[in-house]
This record gives sequence, structure tokens and C-alpha cells, in this order.
Amino acid sequence: MVSTVYTAGVEGVSGFAVSVECALSDVADEHSGSFDVVGLPDNAVKEAKERVRNAALSAGFTFPICAKITVNMAPADRKKAGSAYDLALLMAVLAADGQVEEDISENCFIGELSLSGKIRPVHGVLCMVLAAKEAGVKSVFVAEENASEASVAEGIRVYGVSDVRAIFNHLSGKARLKEVVFDREGYFGAHGKAAVDLADVKGQQSAKRALEIAAAGGHNLLFIGPPGTGKSMLARCLPGILPPLSFEEALESTKIHSCAGTLPDHSALLAVRPFRAPHHTVSAVALAGGGSTPRPGEVSLAHNGVLFLDELPEFPKQVTEILRQPLEDGEITITRASGRCTFPTKFMLLCAMNPCRCGNFGNPMKKCTCRREDIQKYMAKISGPLLDRIDIQVEVPALSYDELSAQTPCEPSKTVRERVDRARTVARGRYEHAGINAQCNAALSAREVRIFCTPDKEGDEMLRAAYENLGLSARGHDRILRVARTIADLGGSERIGAAHIAEAIRLRSLDRKYF
Repeated sequence: MVSTVYTAGVEGVSGFAVSVECALSDVADEHSGSFDVVGLPDNAVKEAKERVRNAALSAGFTFPICAKITVNMAPADRKKAGSAYDLALLMAVLAADGQVEEDISENCFIGELSLSGKIRPVHGVLCMVLAAKEAGVKSVFVAEENASEASVAEGIRVYGVSDVRAIFNHLSGKARLKEVVFDREGYFGAHGKAAVDLADVKGQQSAKRALEIAAAGGHNLLFIGPPGTGKSMLARCLPGILPPLSFEEALESTKIHSCAGTLPDHSALLAVRPFRAPHHTVSAVALAGGGSTPRPGEVSLAHNGVLFLDELPEFPKQVTEILRQPLEDGEITITRASGRCTFPTKFMLLCAMNPCRCGNFGNPMKKCTCRREDIQKYMAKISGPLLDRIDIQVEVPALSYDELSAQTPCEPSKTVRERVDRARTVARGRYEHAGINAQCNAALSAREVRIFCTPDKEGDEMLRAAYENLGLSARGHDRILRVARTIADLGGSERIGAAHIAEAIRLRSLDRKYF
């Protein structure tokens, strides 16, 4: 007898449907029985045979020992990796043996089996369920911990199960499982809040202004200043003033985190923008992604959010140079002998650093103990091409005691976020009207900059002088125009004037002082 059930696999951050076909044939005696899995399975899939056998016996079923069991996983030319196929293998074997009376050919089963018949959660469930939905599957059974995540894929029935017996009780009608349904509005309302508020940051008005501009336009930002001035705290305020994730953005980011295994159990969607802050000892592979089976790195985990590099010069130069291509293209392609995967990398780069090794260069309150050549060597750890891709560079000075002890209430993140939302709405409306798919000003191409970021006559003359006197690159010229466009949007101006250009230039001039 031959049975067929569905499961799914993951390749990069995309899922693909897998048809599991099982054929049983009689053999002379129990010693002649065999259990073969074909269709490019990896070691984890081959080892599933023992988990399947013991899980079936623990759940009270008989395992067809006196039979030749052949399982084919189609498409046979795609690698099947991981333990997510366990449950489908079990259901296919039992169905082929006649122990499943119901038709399960349109059901999808995803989960790892324990020897006791329990179903364990796996990574990448959202990608798999979306692929199963596209293949026409009607129902999917996953571990209880994965059920909330799987329910995001609307248009397919999702059931969370704890063990194998619960599936059979549901199929036979003895104890029906409750379908898991995703409450989109309720979830975002309950979870869409950031942890750190701008109201908690004393002083630093120029840095807060830069943070607002960066959030409104999606621009990359660098904070430079002595230790303890609030650079890291300001950075952690950024997610709280960014616009809320749209459902499509949340879906994209959740798929990446699900595949990487960083999505917590019982979570459905990422409700706030990702904020990734890897330590400066991070490796190049951990930052970019990779491995024998390519997995997303920090640049992809920060997709639709923020990648924060604290103490930027402490990162190895060969690691930070990896950022150049993802920042430009919005994606990174990992190529290995087994294949290639492309991961999205549309993130805001936020960096913080001290001006020297001791941290007090340019600090009027403390004397710098570094030699001039040591300062230059410290700054040289950051390459010119990477610095050229950072739109806004802001000095964060040491606070005076009066600033630190002031009781005047600071502007909360909620108020700033409202202005950021208005500016982004204006920008999106402008580009949608022109048929351009750009969510913020930083996403404009060079051709689109010429169309939408043209300054008035005074602004153009000011930009010409800055280009000639400051030695700007062509990329730097365009990035100043994008920042000026954002400043104009925040001010409610359709035209880019000299004041907008002047502020954009000032926000990009610190590299002349320190570098």
C-alpha cells in the first residue's frame, strides 16, 4: 500500500512543500524488514527512522517491522535537512500500514518527534506553512509552541498538538483540536511597544534631533563622543520612534527570525522593529550569515529594523567591511558548494564610538592621554567607504551637571514618533503617486534622487560649495540630498531650501574633524 502526506522544508528564508510518499511491501520474516528514506535526506532525516519507530510504539501503535518500508521525499532533487520531517514520516508509515483510516493526503505535518511520542517545535515553521498553503494544503499540524507562529499564514487551518495520540484523536473525532487563529489587531496592540523612551535621556538635543531625522528618512547614523554621554541609550531609543511595522514587514522579519531560531516559543509575529546589537567580537560569518547550510546573520536579522554597532572601531576591519554591499543593495547572497541563498538586509545602521582609545579626545572636562598617532590609528580602523555610507554623523558631548540634574521634562518618544510617522507618510504618498516602491527617502535610487531631491537655487549653490570644499564623493552628495529631503518633510516643506541643505551638511561634517 502507498500513502502520501505533506510536509515542508526551508531553503534560506523560503519554504518549499515536500510530498512524503510511503510504500510498504511484505518480506519473508521480521529480520528481512527495512526502513529506507530517499530524496536527498541529510543525517538528521536518516536518523528520524529511530525516532519514528519508538514514537509510534510509545503512542500505542504497532510498527510494521515485517515489511520493507520505502519513503520518498519529493521533490527528490532538493536537500531535506533537519528534524521537521519526523512527524510526516510517522504519519506516512502508519497510513501506509492501514492504521490511519481517514484521508490525510491534504494535510501537512511539521514537527520533531521525541521517543515518547511528544512533538517538539522546530525552526522556520512560518516559511513552511506558507509554502504548504501555496501547494494547496488544507490543514497543518505543528507543535503547540509553533502554533501561534503558524497561524499567521491565513487561509489554512492550523492545529497545535502536543503528541501523536492527539492527532489521531482529532482525525477520528474523539477529541477535536481547537483551530489556532491569529488576531492581527490584538497582537500588534498588545506587543507593539519599545522598552526605552527618549524622555529618559537628559539633554543631548542635537543628538535627539539627528535621531529623529534618521528615523524619519531611514538614514544611517553615527554617534561620536566620550564614554558615558548617552550614546548607547540614545541608540536604544531608536526603535521607539520608528514607524510601526506593517503586517508585510512583520511577516518578512518573522520569517528570518524563525529560520534563525531566534523567535521565542508561542510567538506569532515580531510586533516591534528588530534591534540587533552584536558584540564587537562577532565573526564575519555571524554578521553576514553562512554555514554549510546557509543561515541568516545579524545583517538579515536586523531587516526592517536597526543594526547597532557599539564601539565601532573595536570591530575587526574585515568584519565591518562586509556591511558595504548589504547597505547598498538591501540584500546579501551567501554562496556555498551546496548552493546559494539570498537574504534581505534592509536595515538602518546605527553606530557609536569614542573619539580615541581613552575616550576623551575633544572632551573639555577631561584630558586625553592618547598620542596623536594613536588617535589616528584608532580612527583608521573605520574605512572611508564605510564612513561614506553613513548619512548622519553627530557629536554627543559630555553633559554639564546642570543639564544632568535638570527637572524639566523631556519630550517622550511617542511625540517624536508622531512627527516621524507624518514625515514618512508624506514621503510614501509622494513615491506611490509616482509609481515608485520606496518606503523612505534613504531607499531612493540615484536616478530618483535627481527627480525628488532637487534643491532650490540657494540650496544648490550651498551644496556646490560643500561638494568642492569638503571633498564629497558622488555618494556623499546624493546622501546629503536624501537627508535634506527628510528634513524638508519633517518641516512640512515640499521644496528643499538652503536651510535644509545646511542642516544636512552639518550632520555629515564630523568626519572632517575626527577622520
